Amino acid sequence: MTRTQKPSVFQVGQIWDDGRTVVVSGWGIGLCASGCACHRSPSSGHLSIDEDQAGGTLGLRCFSEDGCDCCEPWTADELSAVLRDLQRVAGLDAQEPLAG
Repeated sequence: MTRTQKPSVFQVGQIWDDGRTVVVSGWGIGLCASGCACHRSPSSGHLSIDEDQAGGTLGLRCFSEDGCDCCEPWTADELSAVLRDLQRVAGLDAQEPLAG
């Protein structure tokens, strides 16, 4: 298994796949671990999301003329796995009472 850096996820959304188009909706993504400036707009400093519905990916737009290799976009399959894992965790019974 090869691990690569991805943009951070701060909001979980939904995924629809009709076999031709994949729509990734409601996800919030932020900087990757390296926090490089290549994803920030030169004029505003804001991040821009880059969504490829045909390819089913969600990542950050790169503003660098040379491109970047600091992170790669999330695939719809990876985001589906995140949703699956969150559902599994939500269904677990706590073994110990919460502190407080």
